Amino acid sequence: MKTFNELKINNKIIVGLEKENIIIPTKIQMDTITLAIDNKDIIAQAITGSGKTLAYLIPSFERIDPDSKDLHTIVLAPTHELVVQINNVIKNLAADSNFPIRSTTIIGEVNIKRQIENLKMKPHIIVGTPGRIIELIKLKKIKAHQVSTIVLDEADKLLSDDYIQTVKDIIKTTQRDRQILIFSASIDKIALMRASELTKEPHLVNLNDERINNDIDHLCIISTKRDKIDTLRSLIHAAKPKKTIVFVNKNDLIQEVVARLIFHKIDAVGIFGNAIKADRKKAIDSFKNGKATVLVASDLVARGLDLQDITHIINLDIPSSLNEYLHRVGRTGRADKKGTAISIITENEVQYLMKIEELNGIAFSVKELYKGKLIDPFE
Repeated sequence: MKTFNELKINNKIIVGLEKENIIIPTKIQMDTITLAIDNKDIIAQAITGSGKTLAYLIPSFERIDPDSKDLHTIVLAPTHELVVQINNVIKNLAADSNFPIRSTTIIGEVNIKRQIENLKMKPHIIVGTPGRIIELIKLKKIKAHQVSTIVLDEADKLLSDDYIQTVKDIIKTTQRDRQILIFSASIDKIALMRASELTKEPHLVNLNDERINNDIDHLCIISTKRDKIDTLRSLIHAAKPKKTIVFVNKNDLIQEVVARLIFHKIDAVGIFGNAIKADRKKAIDSFKNGKATVLVASDLVARGLDLQDITHIINLDIPSSLNEYLHRVGRTGRADKKGTAISIITENEVQYLMKIEELNGIAFSVKELYKGKLIDPFE
């Protein structure tokens, strides 16, 4: 079993990791850290919770001169919450290892003047969403020509039609010989093609590995579309999950689901993409501290949330893309704990679930709700 000492890592960083009780590198860290330190481009697949954030941050720490005032690394992420989470990892590692690496966040819908002020502190690493970063590059507030490394986290989203052109525009402003590190829980053919176009002789890591955690049970319940929320309520009462995330596809349904659950004495909160930052934080904090046991969210909003000990994932709506199922269910069954993912589907959605089975190499167990219990149909 490898240790961080074998990965060409500064001892100060190893000591800092030990303070976080991180002693043994995960598989994705073992497979990528040395390559990244050696300035190789990487396209890597790693299931949610596998340690990919440190897999790309440790090499940046290794390659940054703390005395330099130049910007070294830009980390791109699709959501505000993920940006904040990544920056927290940077701050903690810098403090724990006594390594004076400076970082800041750059996200949209936040006071741009304050962000410009923060840039005057000469961060070594910027973590941000693509839209605001390209805006500040065009305003010449971010000196992208200094950048040596660009990271795409949750790359399947950043390589989608919604983001790809902005990502390309950012990359064009950086050094010609920049390093590009691409990480995602799932990389389909289109994402792989686009990633390959952005990189030079990339090392492909774990693309053929297991895409899904074996510690997760995958269940489904047949319902009518009209009765889905009632089925959800009955399911929560039957399964009694300690902590569950309910996924829906549309923001405007979140409030209705939360209101119905609360009416039936279920402690639920929701987070909305268009909610103000304070309201989102209040809901997340309530879920983290256990005041609420159910969090209702859409895919994009939920990406990047640092939520621990999730026992159940419930899909009230089936995912809008096959790969998104991976991201949803990857939030349970972490750290060798068992998790349960339950999809509430209509008869018309059975075929779609079969495609998810085929893509991810899993099998769904069909369940029924009977007298307040979750049972097999033929019991």
